[in-house]
Amino acid sequence: MSRSGHSLAVPVFGHGLWVVPLLCLAVAAGVAIGETPISLPVIGQVLANKLWEAGYVLDPIDEGIVWNYRLTRTIVAAACGAGLAISGLILQSLLRNPLAEPYLLGISAGASTGAVLVTLAGIGAGAISLSMGAFVGAIAAFLLVAMLAHSARGGSGGGQIILAGIAGSQLFNALTAFLITKSASAEQARGIMFWLLGNLSGVRWHSVTLAVPVVLVGLLVCIWHRRSLDAFTFGADSAASLGIPVRQVRLVLIGCAALVTAVMVSIVGSIGFVGLVIPHAVRLVVGVRHARLVPLSALAGALFLIAADVLSRTLIKGQVLPIGVITALVGAPVFALILIRGGRR
Repeated sequence: MSRSGHSLAVPVFGHGLWVVPLLCLAVAAGVAIGETPISLPVIGQVLANKLWEAGYVLDPIDEGIVWNYRLTRTIVAAACGAGLAISGLILQSLLRNPLAEPYLLGISAGASTGAVLVTLAGIGAGAISLSMGAFVGAIAAFLLVAMLAHSARGGSGGGQIILAGIAGSQLFNALTAFLITKSASAEQARGIMFWLLGNLSGVRWHSVTLAVPVVLVGLLVCIWHRRSLDAFTFGADSAASLGIPVRQVRLVLIGCAALVTAVMVSIVGSIGFVGLVIPHAVRLVVGVRHARLVPLSALAGALFLIAADVLSRTLIKGQVLPIGVITALVGAPVFALILIRGGRR
């Protein structure tokens, strides 16, 4: 093992073989539950038909609902929840601020602006993908927030980054609104605004093939740097004294958080509270060691967003709510409880 302790043999994986069955059960529940309930045997038969050409005779409607609609959105919900959770965890560890997360630091807002620019203004004339536009916007937003926080020397560093993030979020949200008002038709504006609140209705298998690999790469990067993240908990000076290349690790991890956030935003829109609440909740259960915190935060984020997606489809009969509304309604009270519990401790 290297001096920094890099290894992918994380203890939680060695003793946590229950993780994969639990995630599979959550995905199965996300596919089965809906306005039209579908039994687990039917789901299994659909998968057998699609993956191994088993030849089961099924209702084409049920088969289409399972394979083309619910399965894809449930997998993307899991990937999005895991990605946002580890992005929030990275930012909280590197910045040593419990309120740091992609939504509050303006990264989500910047990614939204970049995606909307590509969609409406045709930036790049088709050469730039939606995800690339979102990534550029996310990086631009974070750089702006970092410069604002660095320039404001009159306050505590921890609070300044959050205030700068709020200012950056407002700026990029205003730019997004301006672009929509100026360039979008009424129908486009309605669709984009619904997407900005978090929308899984349009995801299909091409979204799965983008979201899942990006999240897996982000997760592996975090696991590889788990001991560096432990060291950053005590500050950059402490990390440097342990032989960690602070600038290089910061660049890699912040780039990872921005990339994962940008890809998720380009697929499902801006979703808040996942990156804020999930790391805190998991930290209360398993402690601050990132060997357990990273994989379990990813798992908890995936389970949380699958549950939020189910609620978004079933809470109001005949309507699908934006998933960002569900995460805010659930996340805000949960975060309040975490703050109260932490204060009492």
